[in-house]
This record gives sequence, C-alpha cells and structure tokens, in this order.
Amino acid sequence: MHGLIAPHGGKLINRLVDAATAGKLKSEAQGLPRINLTPKQSCDLELIGNGGYSPLTGFMGKADFESVCTKMTLAGGDVWSIPVLLSVDKSKAPKVGDRVALHAPNGVLQGVMTVTETFPHDKKLEIPNVFRTEDPAHPGAAKVLEEGDTCVAGPVDVLTLCVDPEGPEAFLDMRLTPIQVREQFKQRGWKTVVAFQTRNPIHRAHEYVCKCAQEIVDGLLIHPLVGETKAGDIPADVRMECINILVANYFHPEHTLVSVLPAAMRYAGPREAIHHAIMRKNYGCSHFIVGRDHAGVGNYYGTYDAQAIFDEVDGDNLGIRPLKFEHSAWSKKYGGMVSQKSFPWTEGDIINLSGTKVRDMLKAGQRPPAEFSRPEVADVLIKWAQSTG
Repeated sequence: MHGLIAPHGGKLINRLVDAATAGKLKSEAQGLPRINLTPKQSCDLELIGNGGYSPLTGFMGKADFESVCTKMTLAGGDVWSIPVLLSVDKSKAPKVGDRVALHAPNGVLQGVMTVTETFPHDKKLEIPNVFRTEDPAHPGAAKVLEEGDTCVAGPVDVLTLCVDPEGPEAFLDMRLTPIQVREQFKQRGWKTVVAFQTRNPIHRAHEYVCKCAQEIVDGLLIHPLVGETKAGDIPADVRMECINILVANYFHPEHTLVSVLPAAMRYAGPREAIHHAIMRKNYGCSHFIVGRDHAGVGNYYGTYDAQAIFDEVDGDNLGIRPLKFEHSAWSKKYGGMVSQKSFPWTEGDIINLSGTKVRDMLKAGQRPPAEFSRPEVADVLIKWAQSTG
C-alpha cells in the first residue's frame, strides 16, 4: 500500500462490473422489477460501487441499520455513523431472493441488486439518533420522512458510476475513485494526506486551516462534495470554478490535489463529520480537517459538537486522525489570519462577515474584503449571485 492508510474494514470494495458483465446485466435488467432511486440513493450507490463506502457491498440490512443508529458501528463492530438505506414504498417492495434493477433519477440503469432482506424503515429510530432532532424542518430529517417505509438490503453490482457524464456536476476529470486517488498519492510519493471537506467555496479561513494542516503532512486533498445538496446551497459547478481558481493561484501544485466526492449531504453535523472522515480514509487520507460546525445547518448543533464526537468513537478502528480547528478569521491588529486559540479576538478587530451580508454584497456587485475572500473567488461568486437575481 506504499504506506497509505488501509481502507475502512481493511479492504477496498469495488462493485463496479466490467464491460462484458455490464452488457449481460443490461439485458437481464429489461425483465427485472425496477426501483427508481432518489438523488441521495443514487449518490450512495456510486459510493458503494467505487469503494468510498468500504466495507459496504450493498445497501444496509436491519442489523447494520439498528447498530449504526444506536451504537455508531456496523453490526460487525466497525465505526459507522450514517445509515445507508434503500427504502421504497411498501407496495413496491420486492421479495427476498428477487433481483431488481436500480435506475438513477435521470432514468439511467445504475445497478442491479440481489435482495437478501427487507425490513421496516424505522424512522423514529433513525431521525433522532442521526440528526439529534426530530424537527421535520431539518433538511436531512425531511429527506428521511419523504423516503419509503420498507428497506431493501443486499449486494449490488454497479454498471456506471457517473450516471450523467454531460451534467454540470460530472467533473469527469476530477471524479476520481478511491483507487484512482490512492494511485495519485503513490505517484506523488505521499504517505500522509489531509482531506478538506467542503460544500461551499473556500474563503480565507478555510484556506488558512488547509495551509496549517499542509505543514504536518505530505499532501492536501481538497475534496468538495458534489452530490445532492439542499436548495439555497451554491451550485457545484460554481463552487468548483472558485476552488480551481483559488488552487491555481494560491496553493502549491506539488502538494495539493483536487478531486470531487459524489456524496449527498445529510446535514447531520457531528454524525456526518464521522461519515465524511470514513470516506476520506477509503480515499487514502490519513488526516481529516474538522472545523467549526462541520456539516451543520441552522442552529441544530453546537459550534464544536462535530469535533467532540470523535472522542466518542473507537479512534483505532476509525483510523483516520481528525485535525480539529478553531474558528479562524483575519485580525487587523495582528495583520493576518488567526484562530480563537492563537490570538485574542476583540470587537472591531476581526473581519468576520455573516453569510447573509456576503450574499448581499455579491448581489450588489461588491467584493467582500480581500481579508475574507480572495478577489478572484469573489468575482466568480458575483457573477453567479447576479445571475440568480
């Protein structure tokens, strides 16, 4: 393994079939019952297929589901924090032993599954455990409430990873599988790699924590999430344009790699921080940046809850090391980026803008201060903000 971290569970799963098998499965699928995947389920199927969800080989059964909800481990003991379920309407649920065709939201045949188990989708168990709230307005909880009442479990054979290669979120040149990312690390001679997760453009505080982390490892994987996000989030193609401009101008090319993660956001805060870390372990990263309100939404989670949860799981089994960063911003007095740990914050000294304030500035065609956002990034966001009205 060239010294890279071992995948979660010890073995990198690959459920993507070869071209000959894909041809046979396409023929078989024409006579199979059809399940139309939601965007979240389609993202999950891609990550099962490419090994990002190792050690999963298919959608979870009841024992794994209940263990994940109550203990944050799979039934076999490996740390796991988010259920990965294929839930359908009870009236459309296949029987154990059936083969079913899994179609992406755009109609593309994405996989074929052998049903080994069906069980009721216990949303009253999942929602409070995973999201730490039962508020139906929480975007992750709302998605679960919309899902079917019967879960279908079993191993999958995946025909295609990117179901929409012409789509705005395909990024085929950066849509690298865990095998491909690990190969990139090997070619660059990296043994220790830190991953940075984001669903937003990178502003100066993000850049600062990435640079701090780079000092202690061989390389940085900037790994933005491009799967399903909620309405109101900045579109993936805009975010990627911002990231590519930033990296080209302000990061060292020999120590930085950009790839994309085709995962759906759950907005589950602490639990999702663990989930994001496990995926990056599978992609070959030894360290994972956990910042302020990681994967949070609204006021559902405390500022550093997503850091504290790493102390609740078996760190040896988790394997990947969290790097916990304080809230960072530009200090006028200090003349640079500081965290609340490295320099005292005083009223009027710290340049720290709210998301609402930044959006108002962008829509008005104004760049936020250069101490908050790089001007090249701001210009991309201004163009987007003004195009959305």
